[in-house]
Amino acid sequence: MQDPKLRRIHKASVDDRVLYQAVYQALYPIFDKHFIHDSYASRNLKGTHRGVRRFQAFARKVSGDYRRSAFVLKCDVRKFFDSIDHDILLDLLARGVSDCACHGSRLQILLERIIRSFEVSPGKGLPLGNVTSQIFANIYLNELDQFVKHTLKVKYYIRYCDDFVLLSESRETLEDWARKIGYFLQEHLKLSLHPNKVTIRKLFQGTDFLGYVILPHYSVLRTKTKKRMFKTIAILAAAARVGELSEDYFRNSLASYLGMLGHCKSRKVLVGLGKLLG
Repeated sequence: MQDPKLRRIHKASVDDRVLYQAVYQALYPIFDKHFIHDSYASRNLKGTHRGVRRFQAFARKVSGDYRRSAFVLKCDVRKFFDSIDHDILLDLLARGVSDCACHGSRLQILLERIIRSFEVSPGKGLPLGNVTSQIFANIYLNELDQFVKHTLKVKYYIRYCDDFVLLSESRETLEDWARKIGYFLQEHLKLSLHPNKVTIRKLFQGTDFLGYVILPHYSVLRTKTKKRMFKTIAILAAAARVGELSEDYFRNSLASYLGMLGHCKSRKVLVGLGKLLG
């Protein structure tokens, strides 16, 4: 799969997907209550749009409603899913499920079988596309969240899967946090920051985060997201015209994109969509 970069998606069998969903439902209430508020991926009542709104609120606070200078550190974990260490993950899971009444040990055995069944390299890697991988990712990076919030004591921090941002009035503070986060990831989680995706920018320059570019007082759709959206809609519209796709499916797909545009400044994009669809 390539959306927008090449990704290996693991497609589980129907039986496995039923099992994975059951495991997810068992793990979610155990671990979610220990996650920080500002972890937004694969959680109830969270998601990208709430993450963007939270970023906007943080940006206003740290900059005094953009009346003073402030900065944002944006980070990305290099090859995150491929690099997750099975032993570390299993240890983190064991801490949570060991106290489950009568089923803890059985659940741990099942979790080990699921995790060990997939490898990118010896003892490492989780498959993209499985619902269990979503909660495993949050459990793994909750260690980072706790370090950032309770050791570094960062007030303005948001994470969505392996993308995260920290905001501060001081560039030097952000540089120091970036070094400490990089060290923590290597020493405790056997992960590393992507060397080309650690950036510090002034808030007023705009921040590319969660599919949008967030600017003072408004946001716009990321250029890559916009191009991908136009391409997809054009393909779907052509398929609907020749009967390869139902009109209902096309309308529902279009509605989802329009919903996404409803969360940002999008007049020019809507004009472009109108021209595309004739």
